[in-house]
Amino acid sequence: MRTRLAIKIHSVLEHYFPERRVFLKSDNDTRFIRLRPGTQILAFAGSALLVAWAIIATAVILMDSIGSGNFREQAKRDQRTYQARLNDLSAQRDNRAEEALAAQERFNSALKQISIMQSDLLQSETRRRELETGIDVIQNTLRGTMKEREAARQQLAALEGTTDGETSNVVQAATSSAPIGFLAEALERTAKERDQVVADAQEALLEADRMQQEIALMRDQNDAIFRQLEEAMSVSVAPLDKMFRNAGMPTDRILETVRRGYSGQGGPMTPLSFSTRGEEPSADTMRANRLLNQMDRLNLYRIAAEKAPFANPLKNAFRFTSQFGYRRDPKTGGRRMHSGVDFAAGMGTPLYATADGVVTHAGWQSGYGRLVKIQHEFGIETRYAHLSRLTVKVGQRVSRGQRIGDMGASGRVTGVHLHYEVRVGGKAVNPMIYIKAANDVF
Repeated sequence: MRTRLAIKIHSVLEHYFPERRVFLKSDNDTRFIRLRPGTQILAFAGSALLVAWAIIATAVILMDSIGSGNFREQAKRDQRTYQARLNDLSAQRDNRAEEALAAQERFNSALKQISIMQSDLLQSETRRRELETGIDVIQNTLRGTMKEREAARQQLAALEGTTDGETSNVVQAATSSAPIGFLAEALERTAKERDQVVADAQEALLEADRMQQEIALMRDQNDAIFRQLEEAMSVSVAPLDKMFRNAGMPTDRILETVRRGYSGQGGPMTPLSFSTRGEEPSADTMRANRLLNQMDRLNLYRIAAEKAPFANPLKNAFRFTSQFGYRRDPKTGGRRMHSGVDFAAGMGTPLYATADGVVTHAGWQSGYGRLVKIQHEFGIETRYAHLSRLTVKVGQRVSRGQRIGDMGASGRVTGVHLHYEVRVGGKAVNPMIYIKAANDVF
């Protein structure tokens, strides 16, 4: 049975793949290679597999090429969209910068106006107290004058009664003691003094009325000045308070820290109040003290704002290239924490301190390249990495806006940029919290 099947299969193979001989002839000999049907089938199958593999590989390569082309196109579209978004953000940042400059100018103008109003308020308060003292003196003089006038009237009435009731006795007394002319002169002098006292009293009353009107006018002016000062304080203090709260900083503790640090300096940081000369404070005095306390709070806020990193480390045009948080490492491709933000600009772009502080590191550090660390108040530290040049040294005290170095590509980088960090108590926080909080103030 098996022999028949083998013979049948062999005959079928012989029909489609007949046995062939390949002759190899040389100068001295002739040889041949015998190609049986099985060998031909194996060769045919191998060739078919090779052709099929080539077709499949070509199809895979073509599909991958088409797919990668689409991916590149999509990547280019995404890049164009991202670039457009960055341009929009840059334009918005420029607008915010212009608005911040305008707000700063308005803020400075308001402070100047507040200073002028404060001087006017103090002058008007001094003038009001002088007028009150003058009125007290006039009233005392008026009371004395009224008493003298009353005494003169009583003397005149006594003289007139004596003249009408006892004419003979007066004549006899005048004849014996003094001439009649002297008595007439005394009566005339008394009448003139009485008239003068009446005239002085009327003039004093008119002067008192005039002073009362002037005091009322000054009170109206003081009230207008108070209202303007209160409005200016509300407009000036509220944005600063909001800025610190948006940055997550406890305002009461911050102000108390600044107050302690400046308590021995005198000037604007000493307690402010009007003297009330031991009397109960008036409504105006209490109102003025509230305004002075608000001005003191405004000064404390301004000092605190200089010591916290609310500014931008760059003043030239730049691109915001990487945000705070986990991201794909541009070197290894792995996922790692990015503890700051990156700003890209040209080589040598000036970099500035974002707050007052002391330089604690200025040199090379692994990974960071050329690095500047600045220690600020409230436990805040800022770091500026990958610099090309340093312009500060360790121990140097710097102010906000002071140049500390130039942008570069030192350390572990893929291009020219600034890596900017903010650390609170040694822990990295998002620097954009502070920069965004100050957008509407500075």
